[in-house]
Amino acid sequence: MGKLIVEETKRKIDLVIRAIMSCLGYRSSAIPADLTEGTSYARLSLMSTNLLRTSFYDFHIEHGGKMVDFAGWEMPLLYSSILEEHRHCRTSAGFFDVSHMGRLRFSGRHARKFLDSVCTRQIFGMQVGQCRYGIICNEQGGCLDDVIIYCFDESEYLMVCNASNRLKLLAHFAAVKGDMNFKLEDQTESTAMIALQGPKAMEIVGALSREIPTLKRYRFVQKSLIVVKLIVSRTGYTGEDGVEVILGSSMARAAMGMFLKDVKSGQSPIRPIGLAARDTLRMEAGMPLYGHEIDENTDPLSAGLGFAVKVDKGSDDEKIGRFIGQSALEKIAKDGCPRKLVGLGLEGRRSARQGMEVRQGSKVVGRVTSGCLSPTFDRPIAMAFVDANLIEVGTNLEVDIRGTAVGAVVEPLPFLRAVAKV
Repeated sequence: MGKLIVEETKRKIDLVIRAIMSCLGYRSSAIPADLTEGTSYARLSLMSTNLLRTSFYDFHIEHGGKMVDFAGWEMPLLYSSILEEHRHCRTSAGFFDVSHMGRLRFSGRHARKFLDSVCTRQIFGMQVGQCRYGIICNEQGGCLDDVIIYCFDESEYLMVCNASNRLKLLAHFAAVKGDMNFKLEDQTESTAMIALQGPKAMEIVGALSREIPTLKRYRFVQKSLIVVKLIVSRTGYTGEDGVEVILGSSMARAAMGMFLKDVKSGQSPIRPIGLAARDTLRMEAGMPLYGHEIDENTDPLSAGLGFAVKVDKGSDDEKIGRFIGQSALEKIAKDGCPRKLVGLGLEGRRSARQGMEVRQGSKVVGRVTSGCLSPTFDRPIAMAFVDANLIEVGTNLEVDIRGTAVGAVVEPLPFLRAVAKV
């Protein structure tokens, strides 16, 4: 009897891990067949060789991080459980290692002009210390990536991009640079990046700096911590208040030690959070994940990111210029999007997964992009593209979950409203 219980427990763990990894973008063929054999979680880090490691790799191992290959980096999937980590971030403060994200520095005479030519947001006129979320598009208006751009002055900027798209963007930028004169430096491996998120995050940061808690959303400041230079921005990917910090990789672990020193003892309000809980947190906040809500065949207007697209860019000032994909997005804006991204609340306890059909009666009217059992609301939520005439809140639909029609209703995004109003 005891052996049967153990086997059933292993089977359930296996299913949970597979669901998490599927949500994070892993193909089924890339997931080991025997996840729960032997030291199950340790096996996940063996899926690829020559993985990059962040400055916090030893910290992850010391704190029981279950390591996986994520976009060529060995990253923590989770430390304890998704539920515990998710809820801790919602009630206290979570530490996220996001050093795998790309960090590209643009400087020189045409740095601003080039960024305006590839980004959907207007870079001209950004203030020093301002961050701006935008999209890099192809000629068809599809999303090559979503990025955040930091303005240091009118000729120096930093772009933070998704880990899986960094090399693609570098190739794209080289191809469209033309005769513009600027320097592009990939600082991803020479720097580290962390996020401190949660309702207690700013209180913790405030103990070290009185200036940082006064930052407005999407603003940043440069600080020095002893001999370490930091870029601290009031940004994040959880729906909670908090900061993201960029610093040199060689000193990152030591510099962040003051935040992390009591984590293992359980005396700290901060706990490390893995990729899995980061995914459920961003879903509740209605934030897109590349490869799910946006990709090269999906335009940002359909994905609800119209706020990040200046469709008439350059119309009032020729020196600003137009961006790649602008003509395609102008047409989409004029003609309307055939499908749009919505939130869905599902009946029962089963979670929808990417690619599952959304139906109205016998008709397929959309597809799920992301889904999970929300730890905050304790019910299944999902995001999906559905026909534009079905996006009204309260519309009843169904999701085909492995052959079973599960009732769903359109809900407003985000599911969880941002806590911070700064």
